[in-house]
This record gives sequence, C-alpha cells and structure tokens, in this order.
Amino acid sequence: MLKKAIIYWIRRDLRLSSNLVLQKSIGQNIPLIPVFIYDDIIDSLGSCSKWRLSLGLESFDQSLKSLGSKIVFRKGNALTVLLALAKETKASEIWWNRLYDPTNFQRDQIVMSGLDQARITYQTFIGHLLFEPNQAKTISGGFFKVYTPFWKNVKNQDVPKPFSPPTELPQNTIWPKSEHLDDWNMGKNMQHSAPILEKYTSIGESAAQNRLKEFVEHSMSDYKKYRDFPSHHVTSKLSPFLTYGEISPWDCWYAAQKYGWDQNLGAETFAKELVWREFGYHLAWHTPHILNQNWRESWNHFPWCSDESDRVVTAWQRGLTGIEIVDAGMRELYTTGLMHNRVRMIVASFLTKHLLKHWKIGLQWFEEHLIDWDPASNALGWQWVAGCGPDAAPYFRVFNPLLQRERFDKNGYYCHQWIAEINHQPPPQALDYFRAIPKSWKLSPSGDYPMPIIDLSIGRHKALEAYQQWKNQIS
Repeated sequence: MLKKAIIYWIRRDLRLSSNLVLQKSIGQNIPLIPVFIYDDIIDSLGSCSKWRLSLGLESFDQSLKSLGSKIVFRKGNALTVLLALAKETKASEIWWNRLYDPTNFQRDQIVMSGLDQARITYQTFIGHLLFEPNQAKTISGGFFKVYTPFWKNVKNQDVPKPFSPPTELPQNTIWPKSEHLDDWNMGKNMQHSAPILEKYTSIGESAAQNRLKEFVEHSMSDYKKYRDFPSHHVTSKLSPFLTYGEISPWDCWYAAQKYGWDQNLGAETFAKELVWREFGYHLAWHTPHILNQNWRESWNHFPWCSDESDRVVTAWQRGLTGIEIVDAGMRELYTTGLMHNRVRMIVASFLTKHLLKHWKIGLQWFEEHLIDWDPASNALGWQWVAGCGPDAAPYFRVFNPLLQRERFDKNGYYCHQWIAEINHQPPPQALDYFRAIPKSWKLSPSGDYPMPIIDLSIGRHKALEAYQQWKNQIS
C-alpha cells in the first residue's frame, strides 16, 4: 500500500548524502514532496548570498530529478505555504533539518505552533551542524564564552556518521503546482557581474565532495603550516558548500578524523576550524545579540564612527585604500564573493582600528558580498577582530597590514594577483575586478594606484588613544 507523502521543507541542506530526512524517507519507504519556500528571511539575504543560493537550489533540483523527484518552489509566508501544501497534497507530516540562528529559529517556532494548532505532525533533524548548539556545557552547566575550552569539550563528543547519497527514492505520484526558480531572479540586486562571479564559483554536492577529496589528498598535511598564506592555496575552500548544506559538516569532520588529527597538526587545525563555526552558533544560541550588537555591553560606549558615507569607508569597500594587502582582499571579495581568512582579519582590523569605523559597517558589507555568508561566523569574526566579542583579541592588538604582508605575502604574489595597477601585465583575476564592479564607479586598470588614505602609525596611535579614553570612561 502506497503511504501518504511527506512534505520535505528544504532549507540549508542542498544534498542527497548525509541527509537524515532522505534517509528516513527511504528507510520507511515514504515518498517526499520537497519544497523550497522563498519567505521574508530569504528575501532579506545579501544579494550575493541569495544569488549563490539560487544556483545551489538549481543544482539540487537536478539531483532530485535524477532520482524521479523535484523541488516545488513556492513564495510566501512559511507557515501559510506549508499549511496550503498540506491541504493540497493531503500530506501526513512535514519534515525539515534544523537551523539555529535566531531569525530562522524564531520563524520555526511560529511554524511549529501553527502546525500544532492545525494538528499537522512534524519532525525535525540535525544536519547543519556537528553538534546541537546547546549541547556543550561548562562544569557549572553554563555555556562557553572562550573557544579553547569549548573545543576541548566537544572534540570527543559523538558526531553523526556520514552516509552515501541514495540511488533511488520512494516515488511520489502527487505533485502540486510549482513556481519557477528563474522567475524569482534571486541575483537581481547584485551590483556584481554575475558571469564574472560565476567564473570563480563552484556549485553543488558533487563539486563539494570533489573539493573535500582534493583538500584531504593534497593540502591537509600542510594546512596548519601554510593556511595563513593567501598565495599557497592550501585552505579547504569548503565554506560555501557548508553554508548551503551542499556538504555535511559530518563528512568534513570524519575526513579529518580519518586522516588522524591526533597525529597530524594540519588535520587537527582543520577540525578546529570546523568547531570555530560551531562555536559561533553556540554563542548565537545563548547570546543572540552577538549577531547585531556589541557582545560586551561596555563597548556600546566606544567611539566608533558609524558613517557609512565617509570617503575612507568607500575607499575600503572598493579596494582603493592604497594599502596593498587590504585592497587585494577587498578586490578578491568583489570579484569572487570570497576572501582568504587571514586577509579577512587584516581588512577587518584596518577598518575598525586604523580607521575607527564601526564593525557593523564591515559586517554588513560582508553580508552583502560574500557567497559563503554565515550569520554566526560573520558576526563572531567581526567582533573577535574588533575586540568587542567573546574570546576576542585584545583591542590593543592592531594588525599592521604592512607587517602582515611582509609575513604572509612577502613575495607580493597575492597582492599582484588582485591589483592591476601595480602590474605591467595584470593577471586575469586583477582585470576581472574591473569587469565585476559597477560602471558607475568609473575605475580603470590603467589608472594610478592611490596613495594610502591614512598613515598607519597615526591610525594606530589614534586607535590606542581612543581605547585608553574609553577604558578610563568605563573604569
């Protein structure tokens, strides 16, 4: 007897493998109606993140179609859409994989309450993280505010084991009407050139698995030693795939464990980076204000400037500060939607310390332009660098971008890769920046490279002076 179909609400889990919803569907021989809902949360995403999500959805839809399934696309309030679909299809239940940031969690609470009232059964599953964000507890039963003890607590905890993608799915005979993904035009608000951005973007579950395999085989052993050097290309580049759930964090965790992180520092360092992502969600769960407010309330009185129209902010955003490693990073971001992690710290420190601009300016710029944007990781990273977050670097630690370049890009390869004006024969990536940006910026690769917008020693002095005045004020 054919069982009633179950609605599978797709969110950030665009994969067939290590997907508990699909596994349970197969185990119980229950057909699924996969649905993606374009609601206010999706609409509020940054333009590049939304564009990248649309490409991931297109790829996942093709994967499902290869197994006789497909995604039903609907736009509207999540609860309203789910109730309507349940009525249309006479579905017996609704299943989804959990998300943990405050915005999605609050929406899901409303959905669950509405389903309860309508007497519609639902089940939720883990899939976006290694651990539930409230799973790790201190000895006193509280949450962790410092990363290292958090790592020590979770590193030996059980993580669900990954599993291969299915070769077939229970077939469904009821398909409600679907909107067309292309009609949503999810990249319409991008100021970037989509064809340029797409040149540097890998999409889908197969690409994710191939990237993990390549990283393990060729870069894992050197990861700890060279990960801070942007020209060495030893980082995993898995962050976009993790963001959209095109690969499970379980796959990444067990890949490191299989490599032997107790014997190889590269594998252990990679595992720690996965747990840093978990730490961000742990903090966002227990202290949700970290996403948009100073985590430490005392920093509410720090004299950051919040004027986004300031010319130095514009210079920072466009990679025109005259500080090569800062500009290289900002141009990499605009061209590819990504930025090397060490360089992210350098550009963030330069904005919040040398320029004394509010970290929210940087947070919002990254949110708009990153294709691997993640609410918890982005906020934790910015507040860590700015000094106002948990386990943050001391405020007086001001990264000197010239010394950072000398240490991590001594031969200048990274800077020359992204800044056309300092090259006699600019490489393709440097020229692509000028193809990616809006014409209204009126920039040309043949123009003169700008002089520094600030004397670094003066910027550092002003930052430390502001810090001392703030410290005296709150003491």
